[in-house]
Amino acid sequence: MSTTPDLTLRPWSACLPDDADRALLLGRMDFGAGPTPVLLRGGEVHDLSRVAPTVSALLESLPAGAPMPAGTRVGTVADVAADPKVRLLAPVDLQCVKASGVTFAVSALERVIEERARGDAARAQAIRATLSERMGGDLRGVKPGSEPAQRLKAALQADGLWSQYLEVAIGPDAEIFTKAPVLSAVGAGSDVGVRADSSWNNPEPEIVLVCDSQGQVRGAALGNDVNLRDIEGRSALLLGKAKDNNASCSIGPFIRLFDAHYTLDHVRACEVTLEVHGADAFVLNGKSSMDQISRDPLDLVGQTRGRDHQYPDGFALFLGTLFAPVADRGAPGQGFTHHPGDRVRIASPALGALENRVVFCHEAPPWTWGLGALMRNLSARGLLRQP
Repeated sequence: MSTTPDLTLRPWSACLPDDADRALLLGRMDFGAGPTPVLLRGGEVHDLSRVAPTVSALLESLPAGAPMPAGTRVGTVADVAADPKVRLLAPVDLQCVKASGVTFAVSALERVIEERARGDAARAQAIRATLSERMGGDLRGVKPGSEPAQRLKAALQADGLWSQYLEVAIGPDAEIFTKAPVLSAVGAGSDVGVRADSSWNNPEPEIVLVCDSQGQVRGAALGNDVNLRDIEGRSALLLGKAKDNNASCSIGPFIRLFDAHYTLDHVRACEVTLEVHGADAFVLNGKSSMDQISRDPLDLVGQTRGRDHQYPDGFALFLGTLFAPVADRGAPGQGFTHHPGDRVRIASPALGALENRVVFCHEAPPWTWGLGALMRNLSARGLLRQP
């Protein structure tokens, strides 16, 4: 007799890093009055709203490496998590949410497959086999923008295999795009959305770097860059439609701030795991190892912010993923796609776990809390003041 899979999301208090007792975890919660910056430290939750009204403002006002202010103690993690009035939000607020694509060789191949299949999942398997055999080994050892990369480009062009995705995979310029508008990202425990008119889509488990306005990386979180493969595959010019939809960006559960126990080198070496559990008893497991990324995270940060582009409130940057789901969920050759009700768990020991449930975008709570609503709320709470 079959059993119904348990798709219940775990509480955020059960999704903290393995060494949460020594981690500095910055996030946002709504205690009932509105979004509030919080710090989890030593098993306790502290309200930082009187230090800075937003996470962005806190990182701007606090120099990198400076001690975190104490804030106002709210209670223990267990007590706050047990309060049904408390809601965990995405840990970024005024930061622009950017993403880098095609930063892993396998990811590059999958983008080429999408392009050549023109959004038809049934054609993807044959194309994948051909491309992997002819160029998979070459891509993994090529440094983007290098002379060997240019020689490979010329050879692929001669074979009629060149693609705009390979251009950003091994060319000098990374693909950097805007993933989501300010304040639109959802947090751990919320629904993530896929469009109802998409029949080929997947989660993208990623590390998200959180940077201040000067481009300094202040910490990292987990992210799900939900992707509609059929829509992007029809045309790269549909990237916005494939990537930026209601509830299609999830970040959390918290930003782990860099300190003596957690640095950018930990990000460079970490492994991100993915689990998808469906109501149809389908289970998908995968992982993305950051040590296989083609471009260093600081290179991607430098290509996001610099002389030609600034972010006065800072930015969050998705680093891309190695993982590309190809396991058939339905008919042979159809590959993987989400079903409504899927439970997605993205995890890494030092960052915890980001869990979300998949729904159609139009069935997720609509995004109604924008910049105007935030400013009115902060003003009414007396949190807007001159520095």
